[in-house]
Parts: sequence; C-alpha cells; structure tokens
Amino acid sequence: MAATATSWLNDLTSLFTPTASQFDGAKGHKSSIQARLDYVLGVYRMFEIGSLRHGTGVWQYSDADYLVSLKGIQPTSALTMLTKVKEALQARFTSTTITIRQPAVVCHFSDGIVEVVPGYISSGGGYMIADPRGGWMKSFPEEHNKYVNEINAKHSGGGAKKLARHLKIWKYKRNVPVSSCYLEMRAAKFLSEETAYVPIIDLHYALKHLQSIELASMNDPTGLGSRFGSCSSDATKTDALPKLDTAVLRSKRALTYHLADDHDKAIEQLKLLFNR
Repeated sequence: MAATATSWLNDLTSLFTPTASQFDGAKGHKSSIQARLDYVLGVYRMFEIGSLRHGTGVWQYSDADYLVSLKGIQPTSALTMLTKVKEALQARFTSTTITIRQPAVVCHFSDGIVEVVPGYISSGGGYMIADPRGGWMKSFPEEHNKYVNEINAKHSGGGAKKLARHLKIWKYKRNVPVSSCYLEMRAAKFLSEETAYVPIIDLHYALKHLQSIELASMNDPTGLGSRFGSCSSDATKTDALPKLDTAVLRSKRALTYHLADDHDKAIEQLKLLFNR
C-alpha cells in the first residue's frame, strides 16, 4: 500500500518515541543525585517530570528530568540556588560535565543526560523554580501532567501527546529555540477546543496558531502557575519566528497536497518540515 501523509506521520511518531529502556542509564543516577543534594542542601523529595514522564519525549533529544524539592530558605536569586546545586553535584561527580541551563542543572553522564530542576515548596502549592528569562516562576508539574492527560484522553489514540511530539520533533530537527514545555502546553490547549484529532490538519493549524500569536507567552491553562514563556530571550524568539513562518508554509502545502490526494508531494513537504 502506498504511503500517505497520515501513514508517514504515524511512522515519524513511532520512530521518535523513546522505548522504556533507552533512559535506564540516565535514570540510574537518580538515587546518587538525591543522596548528594540531601547531604549538602537537604531534600524533601525528588521526582520525575518533563516529557518522558508525560509521554511526549523525543528519541535522541529528550533527557531524564527531575524536580528536586529543597529544604531551607529560598534565596533571593534563582541563580544562587542553581549554582549551589551545580557545585554540590560537581564535587560528587568530578569527571562529569555539569552545566546550568535554566531552570535546570544538567548532568552529562556517559550513559545519559539528567536535568535536575531544583525548587522550593511554594505557599499555596506548587514549586518556585528558576525562570529561564530570569528570576523565579511558580510551577505545578504534576497538575500540568494531569491537564495534558485529560486532553489527551479526549481524542482517540492520544491526539494531544502526538501533536506535542510532532511540534517537538520539528523544534529539534529544525533547531528552533522554543521551549518544549511551551509547545506541549500549547498543543494540549489547542486540542482542548477541537472535537477530533486529524494529524496533518491539526499539525498545520497548531503551527499557524503559534504564528498568529507570534509565540506569545501563555497563561497556565490549569490556572495555578506562572505564565509559560516560549523562548528564553528576545534574541531566541527573533531566531524562532522565521523558522515558524517556514514551517507554516510547508505544513500548508503538505495539507493542500494531502486534500488533493497527491500523497507523494504531501510527504515531500513533510520531509522538508521535519528535515528528514
């Protein structure tokens, strides 16, 4: 049977969906990271967050992400907190490259990358973590996961997570400096207002929506946390917007060819979109 745009997107989803075992190496460092931070700074709990936890991770690009709830008094500067966590881990894992990439401290282990997001319990619930744009932001990772799951369950086959994964694949393969968390929450919010999920149609209109709002920050759809920013700075947004324009053009062409039953040309545009 000849390939169609729909089957091509399904194959893309399968290819970039990580298997459960692909991150065993990275996840194996959790206990030693937690023990070190508890010894130096004090830890209430450490739990998995991010795209792998949500089921929207991208093979070869997503990392194992953990939020670490720290004891003590929240410092004035979020960077101070990140620096203390980095120094504590670097002293324990001396041969490992450890960097700060707000809101995380990134540990580049030989068998996988672990992103540690430190934070403090916030009054009223949630956690105060470093804002990539500077300062602090309130985050509710467990509630965000629940929100995505609820929207995902509305559509047969899990449309919200598939759309989020497609947007993330585009981001990574086309080197677009947009927050993965932002794309995931935008995908879920977009499909919350749709009655059905059709991959090639919703991919185009989700990208077109991002273009129409010029990657504007979004309110937390749960109504709990801080706004989600799309990019870490004005400079990165300036880099992202022309790439988004190109993506909208290619997804529109793919959709037009798809509706005309010209599957070869539709797939050709999808390959350009995802740099395949």
